[in-house]
Amino acid sequence: MDLTIVIVSFQVQAMLERCLESLALACRALTTQIIVIDNASTDQSVRMTRDRFPAVELIANDVNVGFARANNQGLERAQGKFWLLLNPDTEILTQDADALQKMVAFMETHPRAGACGPSLFYADGARQHSAFRFPSLAQIYMDLFPVNWRLRESRWNGRYSFRKYEQGAPFPIDHPLGAALLVRAETARQVGCLDNDFFIYAEEVDWCMRIRRAGWQIWCVPQAKIVHHEARSTRQFRAQMFVELWKARFTLFQKHYSRAWNVCARLLVRAGLRRALRLAKQKAQRGEMTDAALQRQLAAYEAVIALSRAPLE
Repeated sequence: MDLTIVIVSFQVQAMLERCLESLALACRALTTQIIVIDNASTDQSVRMTRDRFPAVELIANDVNVGFARANNQGLERAQGKFWLLLNPDTEILTQDADALQKMVAFMETHPRAGACGPSLFYADGARQHSAFRFPSLAQIYMDLFPVNWRLRESRWNGRYSFRKYEQGAPFPIDHPLGAALLVRAETARQVGCLDNDFFIYAEEVDWCMRIRRAGWQIWCVPQAKIVHHEARSTRQFRAQMFVELWKARFTLFQKHYSRAWNVCARLLVRAGLRRALRLAKQKAQRGEMTDAALQRQLAAYEAVIALSRAPLE
């Protein structure tokens, strides 16, 4: 089998349906296994998948076990030579139906490539940043403090120039965005699957760090184009997801960076969030934010500050 596609879904029935519909055309030139893991959605995702896509292997969890653990449930069943982690809020348009074929072909001709990702686009056709450099202190600073937009779009903030994507030639990267991540089965078996310590966020960064450490290359294949309807699942709980994001980042930092680096990172986070607390209160005083929204935001900031004070292991 050429390709196993693993999709973890939570409360995005309409997006999942569009994603699976697009795969019907995108997979015609490949022998493909598609596995959907539903993380205890309360919409009709499970019923829709069973009724409309009977060839899809469906795992319906009774509880939300998290993104990494759910993906691993699918990867345990994977039979393909390559394994694709695909978000349910992605879609492969008809004109780009060969996107998966291009990624598989690249991996076939580059035996030291352990993983790759495509070019991602918004629904309106605007380009997304599809690949990033591994986290740095500069990236943490720019995430929390105001800087010139050019710096935000630069390598100092982990970005690759859009010119690289537009030139069309594959280029080496640190890691793709986890919305679409293709991994060689041989590579995954060598380094292990996703780390279950990550509930959501940063699991693909950790995986790619382990892949690179094991001597494999990671690439972006720009001519493979996929639409990413960004963050549809996580928008439902913004404050909660802000806390989950930083919880995952702190886990990643402790796992891969020195104690001194972690101390600096936590100091930056605390300083940035204290500033964010002040700004949020000022917005509320000016009537730009409701009291309920303010309280949710303050609670999220305080929760992350508390996480940053936890003892380093």
